[in-house]
Amino acid sequence: MAFTATMLSWSVLEYGKRMGGEVGNARAAIRWATDYLLKAATQTPGKLYVGVGDPDADHRCWERPEDMDTPRAVYSVSKTNPGSDVAGETAAALAAASLVFRVTDRAYSRRLLAVAKTVMVFAMKYQGKYSDYLGSVVCPFYCSYSGYQDELLWGASWLFRATNDAFYLNYLKSLGANDNTDFFSWDNKFAGARVLLSRFQQQAEDFMCRILPNNPSSTTQYTPGGLMYKQSSANLQYATSISFLLFTYSKYIASSKHSFTCGNLLFTASSLRSLAKKQVDYILGENPLKMSYMVGFGARFPQKIHHRAASLPSLATYPGHIGCQAGFQYLDSSSPNPNILTGAVVGGPDQNDAFTDDRKDFSHAEPATYINAPLVGSLAYLVGSYGNG
Repeated sequence: MAFTATMLSWSVLEYGKRMGGEVGNARAAIRWATDYLLKAATQTPGKLYVGVGDPDADHRCWERPEDMDTPRAVYSVSKTNPGSDVAGETAAALAAASLVFRVTDRAYSRRLLAVAKTVMVFAMKYQGKYSDYLGSVVCPFYCSYSGYQDELLWGASWLFRATNDAFYLNYLKSLGANDNTDFFSWDNKFAGARVLLSRFQQQAEDFMCRILPNNPSSTTQYTPGGLMYKQSSANLQYATSISFLLFTYSKYIASSKHSFTCGNLLFTASSLRSLAKKQVDYILGENPLKMSYMVGFGARFPQKIHHRAASLPSLATYPGHIGCQAGFQYLDSSSPNPNILTGAVVGGPDQNDAFTDDRKDFSHAEPATYINAPLVGSLAYLVGSYGNG
């Protein structure tokens, strides 16, 4: 949720003027998340609440949110059980959102920033991976695979942008983080931090060279249809998040008419925009299957997404209780979902552009907010550039 909130905030900050009337909805979505994060960070002094529920028990059930009866245990990090990764991301989300609300709700913005500073101090002072201490509560579902240095970099970057306080800049310099990455996701924020702050220009461009195809530095695989392919599970999260960075860095360098080289090849802002647009177009249906991976958009889109509420009958059509195990008949059903989760983007196709619309195939058929959130900014950019036709 924190990464989702950060990316929605970044989208509004960069492209809010292109969102038209939808910017209010974007702010409302951010506030829904940051209200929760504020409570998680301030409810108990010295603790940051980071999770609710038993993931194993939840996965053993297939039921509607209204029928959930699995344990709602809460989990937290503290100075004795640190979680610099989740704390750094929470600080980033609150700091980024403080910028979104700086004009429209100054009191709320000030509160967001004050709590962001407190959470960041916690992340810096008590260092450790939250999954080292919470174990099976978060793994294998959301382990901190990349460690916590990226979140320290990310959180400090957003606080520096929000405050312009040299303290955060000096802290960024002290980290010396120089991870050569070709990922950007909820787990790995190095590239995002480098693009966010122009001081990381060389590292940002090293990342771009690893993404751009057909250059000697590229480490990114592409499907035959042109989709960047990073991992077999929920690959579109990388396509949406990296596309956002491509659009945003292209915006930064276009303003100064800057270009850069990968080996002996020259790349410009237009090069980055072209690749990013191709990724978004692919997601929305310009691909070998002519399949839109956004539910409810286009003539053909996934009908059997891996989503409990979408696959089970609504309360309006079936007001009776559907128990934990009884719901699996709907997971196993070959019928389309009765409820359309409009706008949700699923994990997407495999490395050969193939997609089996199979509810049980969570690696490809499951939507997630961290897939959608970066796409919001990219779509806003494209609407502002090409219109909504």
